[in-house]
Amino acid sequence: MIVENATAGEAAERRLVLVMGAVVFVDTMFYAVIAPLLPGLVHELHLSKLSAGVLTASYPIGTLLGALPGGMLAVRAGPRFAVCTGLGLLAVSTVAFGLLHQVVALDAARFLEGIGGACSWAGAVAWIVAETAPERRGTMIGRALGAAIGGALFGPVIGAIADAIGRRALFTGLALIAVGLIAVARRLPCHHRPSHQGMGHIGSALRAPLVVGGMWLVALPALPSGMINVLGPLRLHRFGADAAAIGLTFLAAAAIEAAISPAIGTISDRRGRLAPLRFGLAAATGVLLCFTLPTEALALAAVIVAISAALGVFWAPAMALLSDAAETRGLDQGLAAALMNLAWAGGQIAGSVFGGAVAKVAGDAVPMSVAAALCATTLLALSGVTAPRRAGSRIR
Repeated sequence: MIVENATAGEAAERRLVLVMGAVVFVDTMFYAVIAPLLPGLVHELHLSKLSAGVLTASYPIGTLLGALPGGMLAVRAGPRFAVCTGLGLLAVSTVAFGLLHQVVALDAARFLEGIGGACSWAGAVAWIVAETAPERRGTMIGRALGAAIGGALFGPVIGAIADAIGRRALFTGLALIAVGLIAVARRLPCHHRPSHQGMGHIGSALRAPLVVGGMWLVALPALPSGMINVLGPLRLHRFGADAAAIGLTFLAAAAIEAAISPAIGTISDRRGRLAPLRFGLAAATGVLLCFTLPTEALALAAVIVAISAALGVFWAPAMALLSDAAETRGLDQGLAAALMNLAWAGGQIAGSVFGGAVAKVAGDAVPMSVAAALCATTLLALSGVTAPRRAGSRIR
């Protein structure tokens, strides 16, 4: 009977992760759609690198401002309600992005999509953590992240198709996927109990070094990721790559991230959260410094793929570390997910806007060198660090 119950519980976990994986897949698909569209929008709307950075950053700005409300929604109304709200906002913003042709309106559509993403991610992560055994947390988060990165796989493809046939019909049709997922999510069981935690509990949690450190390890890879999302397509275009080639580059990068994320999550469960993070920091430091070395599109594409693979090592262990730290402090996982959203969005905004602005003045090498220096400094700071982990083991 115990074995049967355990098997049934694991099956329910897998079903939940499958559906939540589909939710974040769709969300990241529409987030990543911008890469192959960016050069065409720059030409059509006469955008500078800074304006292109703002357009790219509009989504994470929405996520940043929606992070705490999205987390509170997951805490007070439950993860299911937060997920369905996020999907509804995603559907509306996707249709708007397909129909509009002014840069301010497109910025607004991406901003609304970011708010929806904050709600979806807060609900999805809180739902997974609430329904998953602690010793499998990293693995399940890694699987959901693999699905999310899979969405980033298809985002550039969708963008390349939209660049070829137009945004209107394609985006309007794809918005129906989000509507369908609302119906599926409403039928899933959810055992989360509403909580009355609020901003005071977040403030208390932020006094814990491990919580702050977990947020930094989520924000850090988002910084160069935001830079790559802006500078990568524009630099590839300068070397003669068209929208299809740019889409293929980001497709390959996301494919590698999607493949490694579940495995990295499992490693973090078995070996500790910091072990894969140290490897990712070392790898990212090296490859970020190589961004401006290629002088033709194919070599640059290979470097972009390598950077994405190195950054992909961060996500599952960093998010699991932050979840563990929040649980240790008694913080509801909906609010822990809000902190993840805040950290990710802050890094993406800084990378997109800072990267675009600094590259315009000083060239692409400067922002990439800053990101590499931050990775190297963080790696040195983690030397010899140990942190408590669930079930009496250690993060080595």
